[in-house]
Amino acid sequence: MPDPRFLRASARKAHVSQPQPGVALTQGDWQRITAPLCSLNLNGRLARQLPHGTRFCVIDRDGAQAFGFSGTDGHCGWVDGSALGADHAPTHQVSALGSHVLDAADLKARVVTALPIGALLEGVQNGRHLETALGFVPMEHLRALDRPLADPVAQARRLLGVPYLWGGNSAQGIDCSGLVQLARGLCGLPTPPDSDLQQAMAGTDVAQAALMPGDLVFWRGHVAMVSAPGAILHANAHHMRVTEEALIPAIARIEAAGGGQPTRFLRPA
Repeated sequence: MPDPRFLRASARKAHVSQPQPGVALTQGDWQRITAPLCSLNLNGRLARQLPHGTRFCVIDRDGAQAFGFSGTDGHCGWVDGSALGADHAPTHQVSALGSHVLDAADLKARVVTALPIGALLEGVQNGRHLETALGFVPMEHLRALDRPLADPVAQARRLLGVPYLWGGNSAQGIDCSGLVQLARGLCGLPTPPDSDLQQAMAGTDVAQAALMPGDLVFWRGHVAMVSAPGAILHANAHHMRVTEEALIPAIARIEAAGGGQPTRFLRPA
């Protein structure tokens, strides 16, 4: 059976890249997320979140809902159709934990809306702000898309204390795989959306004693990022937040809770 996370087909329409028996084919319609943060739902629950500016290919619509797939990682699901707008070419990404759109290039200006980390924007610099169709965003909160950040561990560490949210991808709430995907994505490192897919990434298997910052530790249904010798960063349901802790006690606690032993120690390619 095809993985439903990547099955580009509703009950009525399928994308031309994945023909389905008895289902009409479509090229899809590429749009962009216009809401600050949009839920991507699959099988009636939150699968992932798409920040503002994420490219999204619409395959089908059902009332107010639109079905399609994310241009970031290919994850399929349903989004609020009102959260979609015209496609465009972003120039910058919010690299701070969050930012604000202002109605003028003035730090005292009125706030139009808030944006989460990872949001994508198209604009031109106007002094200390990026001038966009939405308004003005402080340049200090942004990175140019051709200038990825350098250290995934540093990016993950900035989210310490963020509450755990299954399927979350922002500083409002995040899960284990969302943390890894976001931290690596800010550094220009494409990363699948879920821990089982991340565990299958190309790379080098390493011994526990040889783990280095940026390496990944996997359990059944869970992933953590090595932050320092003998330490990991992870969003976890035990603490219900992003935490940094010693690896060996974490392994013992997870095993005692029924999570088993680590299944892979990976240095991603």
